[in-house]
Amino acid sequence: MMVEITQAKSDTDLQGILALQRKNLAVNLSPEEVADQGFVTVVHHLDILRRMNDAGAHTIAKDGNLVVGYALTMLPSFRTEIPVLMSMFDRLDDMQWNGKSLQDTAYFVMGQVCVAKEYRGQGVFDGLYHGLKNFNANRFELVVTEISRRNTRSLRAHERFGFDIMQEFTDEENGEEWVIVCCALK
Repeated sequence: MMVEITQAKSDTDLQGILALQRKNLAVNLSPEEVADQGFVTVVHHLDILRRMNDAGAHTIAKDGNLVVGYALTMLPSFRTEIPVLMSMFDRLDDMQWNGKSLQDTAYFVMGQVCVAKEYRGQGVFDGLYHGLKNFNANRFELVVTEISRRNTRSLRAHERFGFDIMQEFTDEENGEEWVIVCCALK
């Protein structure tokens, strides 16, 4: 297995991201898989994924032509494009990093990270984040993401990679507990 970390360059790459996303949506997994393997929450569509990629290329892991992992780049300018994420952006507007407002910080949201089940535990997650950092360090200071407290596999992986907790909160509508984490790119 030879996995290459690169950036999404074509609609075929984007469709590969969407296929992997569908397989790992919490609604498509058993409760045991959700607890043990982690999951993704937000459903993207090709149009928004393409526009997000044009603004800041997504980082992908490929085995040949197969997308086996991805880390999405989502600039704050896309805050209204995915309604379920608007509350996160509202929270980010009120947060600070290194003594300055996030609104005055060059940051992006890692919109979702996912590794195909067969490729987990092989360094693909770390490869994706190293790629994400390397591809974006000349343009941004910080990457931020939001993780469900139930997604213990993802929380552990982000902590291991060096993400710091910025805020924890409970969604008042559905009781879901979330953790906002960040990692400096430089």
